[in-house]
Amino acid sequence: MSAEIINLRMARKQKNRQDKDKVAEDNRRKFGRSKAERDAARQRRENLETKIEGHRLEGVKRSDEDHDV
Repeated sequence: MSAEIINLRMARKQKNRQDKDKVAEDNRRKFGRSKAERDAARQRRENLETKIEGHRLEGVKRSDEDHDV
């Protein structure tokens, strides 16, 4: 009838780690994006930046360069 000896401090820390891992997994599932989604967003952003740069007038100062923030 020997019982298993448990270090309560270590058991508490392990349970906390497991709880944090579960929360992190739930957050990854809710808020995470797949690699394909990230790549598509990056490609859209690059296309928009290229389009905007193509429409920029030469010799005109940008308004945000004129102001000291």
